Amino acid sequence: MTKHQTGRQTLFGVELDPLTMDETVERCLRAVRDGERLEIGVVNAAKLVNMRRDPRLAQAVSGCDLVLADGQAVVWAGRVLRARLPERVAGIDLFMRLLAEAESAGMSVYFLGAKEDVLEQMLLRVADRFPGLKVAGSRNGYFDDTEQQAIADAIGDSGAQLLFLGMTSPKKEIFTAGYGTRTGARVVHGVGGSFDILAGVTRRAPAAWQRLGVEWLYRALQEPRRLGRRYLTTNAAFVLMTARELIRPTPSPAGPANRSN
Repeated sequence: MTKHQTGRQTLFGVELDPLTMDETVERCLRAVRDGERLEIGVVNAAKLVNMRRDPRLAQAVSGCDLVLADGQAVVWAGRVLRARLPERVAGIDLFMRLLAEAESAGMSVYFLGAKEDVLEQMLLRVADRFPGLKVAGSRNGYFDDTEQQAIADAIGDSGAQLLFLGMTSPKKEIFTAGYGTRTGARVVHGVGGSFDILAGVTRRAPAAWQRLGVEWLYRALQEPRRLGRRYLTTNAAFVLMTARELIRPTPSPAGPANRSN
């Protein structure tokens, strides 16, 4: 991997790239054109909380070439804590932009993730929306750790230039860290539940909810038993993390030692 450290902002000990959506898309396209390998990590409030609890997840995300603010709450926290991030780069929006650009440029893609029936439905919708897109291959996301190497090799054999992982955290981050290079894909982007949204299985929050930073609440209302408690717990932890960071005293620069005459 080639690291892009220039101008990174540090938030909760995590280095993030202060890029706009347009800048991110251009960086990805340039990676494909130049034969560079680019692994993308995205963070929202919940993931930043979980990274503190899960060192393996933290290491996998921090090892990505680009780490982007996927959640609006992350952008707001950055403003409060003086880690300037220009805008939210939502994983699903980046996913859709890259599909459109890949279709225009003749770049091939591979989809890994979701249940088989969801994946098939998503592929139908992708074919309808991006009829000229080159799909090098696809596979559902239900596999155990012993299959990861073979799956990575199959992706490599497909010749895909962009790989999209429709899997949950930390599975997608750990796969990317362990096997992203082996897939041969120039751009590896973990898109979480985007396959489900594209397939029509779940609905994305309206734009107004997204702007207010309560997309998590919209999702929780769709699946209250599965997501309600999780989101409330992680969001409360994120607010507490931000408050603690805000009131933490800034160390004074070390001055010359006092000398007695």
